[in-house]
Amino acid sequence: MKAAMIPAAPAPAPVWGVHQVWGLVRALARGVSYRREDVPVGGAGRPSSAPGSPAVGAGAGTGLGDERPGIDELYTHRRLHLVRLALLLVDDLPTAEDVVQDVFAALYRRYGERLSGLDNPDAYLRTSVVNTSRSVLRRRRTVRAHVPEREGHAPSAEEPVLLNEEHGEVIAALHRLTRRQREVLVLRYWSHLSEAQIADTLGLSCGAVKSTASRALAALRRQLEAS
Repeated sequence: MKAAMIPAAPAPAPVWGVHQVWGLVRALARGVSYRREDVPVGGAGRPSSAPGSPAVGAGAGTGLGDERPGIDELYTHRRLHLVRLALLLVDDLPTAEDVVQDVFAALYRRYGERLSGLDNPDAYLRTSVVNTSRSVLRRRRTVRAHVPEREGHAPSAEEPVLLNEEHGEVIAALHRLTRRQREVLVLRYWSHLSEAQIADTLGLSCGAVKSTASRALAALRRQLEAS
């Protein structure tokens, strides 16, 4: 007599911990393939910096040692990271590239080629990217309130490369958060800023950053576990 067939147990639902979520987000922003088990975890429960992730701080992240960079060097070494940051805020690669171009143009107009009088170019660029992304999202909401979305929208050429099912879940959940929650999580887990640096960038208190991050992570987990 043939042995009774035992049905296979259903696959367990994904456990969306913070390292898995932000490993996916970092992979999406880099435009590379990703497996959830590849998330590196550093000391004290923090994700370690992804390969190529810039250091944070005054004059850091340019790869130019202690020499103060001019705008050309800063653009060469910081543009890609800033585009990835803007992408997570505006959810649109061409717009993210425009945001960074506008930020560097404004930087040049204000401080010139040698950035005279600018003490912390990295902090200036981060804050400018966040503020310009906010302006883009405000304009987008205004346009959508008055102009119906076109039918038959075709995805951009970048979308098949950047998105897979898990990436889409994370980014969709991220953009259902409030603007402040999204900004705090992106700056914390993508840019690896401290609470004090995030507070300075967003004009918040450290306590507000901490409480916002806690609520945002809880909301993000709930959305992903329900999807």
